[in-house]
Amino acid sequence: MTGVRVAGTGLTPFGNAPERTTRDLFAEASSAAFADSGVSREDVEAVLYGNFMGELSEHQGHQGPLMAEAAGVRAPATRYESACASSGMAVRDAVMRVRNGEHDVVLVGGAERMTNLGTAGATEALAIAADELWEVRAGMTFPGAYALMAKAYFDEFGGGREDLAHVAVKNHENALTNEKAQYQKSIEVAEALDAPTVSSPLSLYDACPLSDGASALVLTSEAYAEEHDIDAPVAITGTGQGGDRMALHDREFLARSPAAREAGEAAYTDAGIGAGDVDVAEVHDCFTIAEVLALEALDLEPVGEGITAARDGRTTADGDTPINLSGGLKAKGHPVGATGASQIAEVSKLLAGTHPNSEHVADATTGVAHNAGGTVASATVHVLEVAK
Repeated sequence: MTGVRVAGTGLTPFGNAPERTTRDLFAEASSAAFADSGVSREDVEAVLYGNFMGELSEHQGHQGPLMAEAAGVRAPATRYESACASSGMAVRDAVMRVRNGEHDVVLVGGAERMTNLGTAGATEALAIAADELWEVRAGMTFPGAYALMAKAYFDEFGGGREDLAHVAVKNHENALTNEKAQYQKSIEVAEALDAPTVSSPLSLYDACPLSDGASALVLTSEAYAEEHDIDAPVAITGTGQGGDRMALHDREFLARSPAAREAGEAAYTDAGIGAGDVDVAEVHDCFTIAEVLALEALDLEPVGEGITAARDGRTTADGDTPINLSGGLKAKGHPVGATGASQIAEVSKLLAGTHPNSEHVADATTGVAHNAGGTVASATVHVLEVAK
């Protein structure tokens, strides 16, 4: 099998742009990725695209070929849907296609248009990632679901709202230098604790925002990069996928993420590394408690101790393992279909030394991107390494 290189990355700003269509957003992100890579559009052999709610937000299905057209590419195109893990799944498939020699160049990414639906409409649209029969009909929303998970964690392992507030403060601080981030402003712990309750124990600052945006990656084989003298210093060396029961009431655990653990273990094994080798990570913090659960699932923190990681400085920019130096979903934003590929872009830039926060991980050689769908009924994990 051949190695996979990240030849180029492209992101739109994440934020409130209700007038922009997903095809417009993806055109911008893909143009940036091609410019960054130096790869010709004519060399692209497949377009793999993540999107969750296009039928609801734009009354548009069959988005794969539409996005290939928007990117200026004539190649077979496929749309991937796995809730918030949609483009993470697309990246995983792209990695495997390049590895097995099926393709030398793939354009992969995602986009989402959400804010045009309004808060109530977007909340309703997001809810279809839960079990419609047993959760949605009962009034379940994702703030409510993650609040249940937070309560279960506090009951089993301890911790409280102030610990979660430190996660929010950390990620807002990290976003200050990220020009693509939706919220480039710092917050204080007291401010987070005083924010309006969304679903107890979670407040406004425990939740990521509604976002519009797109992400794109140009992935190539090592042979193509060498033959065309492409500057691609970062490789995707591990990929894994995990799953869990859809509805919370059917799960063995509420305070753990078996799908993320399964995906992480598979990705670590695939890359031939262990959790102790990870220097930096982008994890799926749609809510602050989700970051805590992700850290423990990836063995970056012992089970029951992830709750204090931000408060004690272990995951801050200058900590032992910086987490979400992009600002995470919490402050960078979460245009659902774009998130997974955007995490890969952030980790790639951090390892390549081209990210505004690269100074905090100047000696980093190994990074991880963790992307989750729904209440982590689906998950992907990718390992990125500086190419040797």
